[in-house]
Amino acid sequence: MRTNILVFVAGVWLLQQQTALPASLAWGSLLPLLWLAFKFLPDRFSLVRLLLIKLVLFGFGFFWAAFMAQSRLADALPAVWEGRDIQVVGVVAALPVTNERGMRFEFDVERVKTPEAVVPRHIQLAVYSDGFGKKTTEAPPPDFHAGERWQLTIRLKRPHGNANPNGFDFEAWLLERNIRATGYIRQDEGNRRLMGQIYRPAYIVEMLRERVANRFQAVLGERPYSGVLKALAVGEQNAISPEQWKVFLRTGVTHLMSISGLHVTMISSLVFALVYGLWRRSQKLTLYLPARKAAAVAGALAALLYALLSGFGVPTQRTLYMLSVVAIALWMGRASSALSVLALALLAVVLVDPWAVLAPGFWLSFGAVAVILYVASGRLGRPHWLREWANVQWAVTMGLVPALLLMFQQVSIVSPLANAFAIPVISLAVVPLTLAGTILPLDFLLLLAHQVMALCMAALEWLSRMPDAVWQQHAPPLWTVLAAVIGILWMLLPRGFPVRWLGMFGLAPMFLVLPPQPAQGGLWIAVLDVGQGLAVVVQTRNHALLYDTGPRFTADADSGSRIVVPYLRAVGIKRLDGLVVTHDDSDHSGGAVSVLDAVPVGWLASSLPADSPILPHAKKSLPCFAGQSWEWDGVRFEMLHPTWESYADVRIRKNDRGCTLKITSPYGSVLLPADIERESEEEVLTRTPAALPATLLVAPHHGSKTSSTEAFISQVNPSIVVFTAGYRNSFGHPKPEVVERYRALGSGLYRSDQDGAVLLRFGKEEGVALQTWRQERRRYWQQ
Repeated sequence: MRTNILVFVAGVWLLQQQTALPASLAWGSLLPLLWLAFKFLPDRFSLVRLLLIKLVLFGFGFFWAAFMAQSRLADALPAVWEGRDIQVVGVVAALPVTNERGMRFEFDVERVKTPEAVVPRHIQLAVYSDGFGKKTTEAPPPDFHAGERWQLTIRLKRPHGNANPNGFDFEAWLLERNIRATGYIRQDEGNRRLMGQIYRPAYIVEMLRERVANRFQAVLGERPYSGVLKALAVGEQNAISPEQWKVFLRTGVTHLMSISGLHVTMISSLVFALVYGLWRRSQKLTLYLPARKAAAVAGALAALLYALLSGFGVPTQRTLYMLSVVAIALWMGRASSALSVLALALLAVVLVDPWAVLAPGFWLSFGAVAVILYVASGRLGRPHWLREWANVQWAVTMGLVPALLLMFQQVSIVSPLANAFAIPVISLAVVPLTLAGTILPLDFLLLLAHQVMALCMAALEWLSRMPDAVWQQHAPPLWTVLAAVIGILWMLLPRGFPVRWLGMFGLAPMFLVLPPQPAQGGLWIAVLDVGQGLAVVVQTRNHALLYDTGPRFTADADSGSRIVVPYLRAVGIKRLDGLVVTHDDSDHSGGAVSVLDAVPVGWLASSLPADSPILPHAKKSLPCFAGQSWEWDGVRFEMLHPTWESYADVRIRKNDRGCTLKITSPYGSVLLPADIERESEEEVLTRTPAALPATLLVAPHHGSKTSSTEAFISQVNPSIVVFTAGYRNSFGHPKPEVVERYRALGSGLYRSDQDGAVLLRFGKEEGVALQTWRQERRRYWQQ
């Protein structure tokens, strides 16, 4: 059974790697024919029978996932209705999340009032409270609460996210959650609340979650770890600050700061023990129903309620299904092996949610339990509980290293020590006190839980400040990860098994096989997809430079921490020799502080004002100006703009003071003109016309109509032009007339909003090799 389930899950996983869904699900009708062939094959063809049954199960997994995907993708927003006002009636379907920009929430559409408009049934909406982004109302926006029915005028767009190597797939995340469009609420006189609360089961759960979150806010106020307690109670992980997440990440305890399987199991076990102990004391109750069966039902119900309260994430689903299998086995009086329980839970998860196999949490949660079972089951003798616990901690830490390096390129070195005290403190003290304070109207329980959490955090923060608390490296090739898994399984074999140390050789390639680098004179360029902004990574043989850092998204998130730093880590860039922040617009400088804090940077060149908050984070900073030049590994860098004298002219706008950089290799050249506009283009064209011709041009000012004059682009005469722009950005970049201007020149045109990251390699062997990430990693759910 366990093998068959794994084969089914493999079929589901393969479907999620496809660039397109099967043209027809009719091919799935062949599976019953294979099943019949299996049934009627003589026994002497046992190997063929075995292969047939595996093929049938693999096909069932593949076509089950295809069927689910087609059903979900059918509920789509037509392209013609993107960016248009649509009036809808529906219900706030989930706990609203607030931030400094306003509020966002999931919304179930019940009725579309705009004639001929088509809107998906489940969408995500935002309402903005200030001028940062799309300002939807002059007055403070109305309060939205879970379970309320509203009539709203909205603007939507189809699911879209940034596409970068080793980046987060926002479109897959939306698909898994069945969010088929995102948008914002428009200011309209027709916006109004139609009904206070809709009492349907799913909405009642969300109302309860919101009520609990509000009570936490009332009791704990602005205490530093109130967000952690909220996350442990209702799964509101957005309440945890980025600084706290950094501590949890560096100490390897992130799994404890959300409602994990460990917490659900603990609560279920406590309820099981309590009901079992009380039930067996009553002769009448025991005669009516055995205490073990009653306790099993109570434990499963406790797990279900906690999972619902938490938002029903993948770790809680996995644990709930496992506990349900155990409860059914206890009810039926049948003993099931732990591996069989895990396999059945795995099957339940992928049946309900075939996209779970795309989530890192899926692999980490099931992987952790599998490692525990591997080292704790089927062993002779029973060691001391402390030794057994230490063995399990060591095994889980080692067992998850390959997955963590593959998905996040980092692993906490202090994780075993941090988990040694954090697991018992949080699972046996903080979580029970938090839940008790949630259920009972006793404020002191929440205050006590916060105090215990504060003591735990003090120890975690001390560990996180250790200089080598985290191991970070490049993204290892997949074959090295598989070799590492085999090596770790060999190392974790029972004591007495010969030469277990040979498993270390399986681990070695994951650390020793380094990512490729440019040859001498070679030049690699990565124009990252950061939305409406710019970030370009430049690599030579032994040096790396970052040109701009992309935009800031919110006060707690920017493209530096979300996109640039993960990319640098994944490709093996441990240090930036230089960072150029072209000017003081947030779409170019928004991620600078995150980059400077996360990666060693040799020097910062910019046109930033002297009072910029970015400059104190740099070890060495200098202004950029025309005439600066240097050479790295046979590649020449030359700053073409602005002039040194321009800094004395306060009338010059920030865009026209953008650091313009020309990079020349023996195999091709690149021009990076930031956001310079018509006047600056004319100035550069007059001052250094011979330096302008380039193979690659990143279009000035994202393709704005105030840039890319005919004289300038004719002199550059680029073979390749990249427009960096956000999907359906409010500026309309790139402007159609500018795009046509480049097309008439004969340039190859690429757009980050359509192509994702654009990667180029200039070298002796490959000449100019270009790759777009959306094409390289095409998936069926992408536009």
